[in-house]
Amino acid sequence: MSKLNLKTVKAYHIRENFQGIYKEATKERFEKSLKKWYFWATHSRIYEMIDAARMVKHHWAGILRWYDSKINNGILEGLNSLVQAAKAKARGYRTFRNLKTIIYLLTGKLNYRKVGLPT
Repeated sequence: MSKLNLKTVKAYHIRENFQGIYKEATKERFEKSLKKWYFWATHSRIYEMIDAARMVKHHWAGILRWYDSKINNGILEGLNSLVQAAKAKARGYRTFRNLKTIIYLLTGKLNYRKVGLPT
């Protein structure tokens, strides 16, 4: 097995272990596992893993806060996708106000049945 393949397997294990950290039962175990992962990644001699670990360290407080809130940016990304689709459809709109109105219509989860409009 070549040296490149060994590094690839090692990087894969580091990645898999990072994902496993998010399944920890308590915040204390979560933080302890994250510290162990950080040490492992920074001593892996794989530049990309060291870089990723430094990014985790840079966002350490936010990552620990995630354990309490369990909020991620998936909802925000979904809304952004809708806004980008509205922009693509909006090439004929004359003003930003009209684009903004379409964005509200697409993302606002309005209940049209209450006001008697067709759905």
